[in-house]
Amino acid sequence: MSHWTRGLSLLAALYIAAPAAAQTYPARPITIVVPASPGGVTDVLGRTLARHLSDAWGQQVIVENKPGANNQLAAEYTAKATPDGYTLFIAPEVTFVVNPSLYAKLAYDPVKDFTPITGLVIINHALIVHPSVPVASVKELIELAKKRPGEINYGTYGLGSTGHLNMALLETLAGVKFVPIHYKGAAPALTDVVAGHIQMMFVSLGTAMGQWKDGKVKLLAIGAGKRLAALPEVPTVAEGGLPGYEAVSWFGLFGPAGMPPDVVAKINGEVRRIFADPEVRRTVIAPQFFETITGSPEQLAAYLKAEGEKWSRVIRDANIKAE
Repeated sequence: MSHWTRGLSLLAALYIAAPAAAQTYPARPITIVVPASPGGVTDVLGRTLARHLSDAWGQQVIVENKPGANNQLAAEYTAKATPDGYTLFIAPEVTFVVNPSLYAKLAYDPVKDFTPITGLVIINHALIVHPSVPVASVKELIELAKKRPGEINYGTYGLGSTGHLNMALLETLAGVKFVPIHYKGAAPALTDVVAGHIQMMFVSLGTAMGQWKDGKVKLLAIGAGKRLAALPEVPTVAEGGLPGYEAVSWFGLFGPAGMPPDVVAKINGEVRRIFADPEVRRTVIAPQFFETITGSPEQLAAYLKAEGEKWSRVIRDANIKAE
């Protein structure tokens, strides 16, 4: 039986054996752990859920930012919390499907230490550069990188983050080399791109839009599989000579292992209702260019398995190792 199959079997067993608890949940404040600095996509998701869960349940929902170590600090904190539904964790895919391939030893088990609750969103990434970088397209960026190998740097949200892996994949496909500068989250990296301290980065399209519209960065391309209807003038990275290239990331909601299944079901149902709400879609989902992927805990667990296999290949091919 595989590692992931055991995890799915454990999830099913918990649903059968755990006592009913949803009737009294929540009876006190809930904490949503966010593994990034304030201002980034993860933080936006956390605060959106906190506000709407609080409105729905009449209990305070607190967002606690715990950036660092490629989400390991927040993951370990969540894994050690009491599995009663009062500590939740919004995490990007790297926490569960990248870190196990990146680090020889983790302080948490990505399957055994967590309860999947629901997927949240997929986001398309944008490739942005500081206006001083003399390029206007992905093709021109690749040409410049070949003329100046090892001179162009970029910001990431941490070693092995999607901002790192998406650029590593571009490097591999284009046959170029950039210099990574690792940050504790997307927000501080974006601040340094705008200030000209670093030259470029991949960041969520929604996060980049304001800076692009204000002329503070150049938006070279998006990582979607095809041009977006809302931004038909912006090409894809693939159009720059890298067919099949995509730069996306996704986020899910988790809790510590062993949560009562009826509490999981209650949280799952409320989150799905929130993300289907027309006002949330208009004010959060659409402006951020999110694609919702809310579904059952089992769907999230299966998605984790498939993504783990994909990113382990990318990490191996790019020879990325924890420092």
